[in-house]
Amino acid sequence: MEKERLNKYLAACGVCSRRDADKLIGNGKVTVNGEVASMGTRVCGSDRIAVNGKLLRGKDEKVVFAYYKPVGVTCTERDKFADKKISDMVKFPVRVTYAGRLDKDSEGLLLLTNDGDLIDAMMRGSAGHEKEYIVKVNKEVTEEFLARMEAGVFLKELNLTTRPCKAEKIGKFTFRIILTQGVNRQIRRMAGELSYHVNAIKRVRVVNIELANLKPGEFRQVKNDELQVLYNSCSVNKN
Repeated sequence: MEKERLNKYLAACGVCSRRDADKLIGNGKVTVNGEVASMGTRVCGSDRIAVNGKLLRGKDEKVVFAYYKPVGVTCTERDKFADKKISDMVKFPVRVTYAGRLDKDSEGLLLLTNDGDLIDAMMRGSAGHEKEYIVKVNKEVTEEFLARMEAGVFLKELNLTTRPCKAEKIGKFTFRIILTQGVNRQIRRMAGELSYHVNAIKRVRVVNIELANLKPGEFRQVKNDELQVLYNSCSVNKN
């Protein structure tokens, strides 16, 4: 049986991305047949592989789910202080990991998958995948505000300027924004630099996948042409 690198295998099982798999391996959190694994370890389906002491059941068919994350739900499973995690709210038929997180105070579309290659592709900020949000703020949205958001905002806390983006007013206190990077709490930080406070954020699209008619807590499996377009956009082989 042909063997593959352990980090790739863990990603294919939906445990995490390859990058995070390297961290788990480097921290001694992964064992293969009872022995602590090392970087570069190669495995196959007959090996007994455990992460944090939990035995993996092996690879499942690759799937992608579109999930409406409610406000107050935490993405990461590693936050032991979180009141609500995705795994507490809904039981997916296979083990999946988010591809592009949403902070606890935001809601909307979250893509979850067990395809580590897709996760890696979507988490690369350099890839420029579009993510669309509806944002409500504490004071009237002006043309000056939109223009400054679109041009890129210098974030003093992070010492970086955000990429140019698209922004459109859709209500007195509401605007739509399309980002192509994944800076932590980016919209809140950008608005804050311009003396605005964000009251609510809803993500409504990731690449070609839309939130559409999903209600908070609901999910659907992404299939057929919609799924193929996503893979093509991320330059990932679906098979």
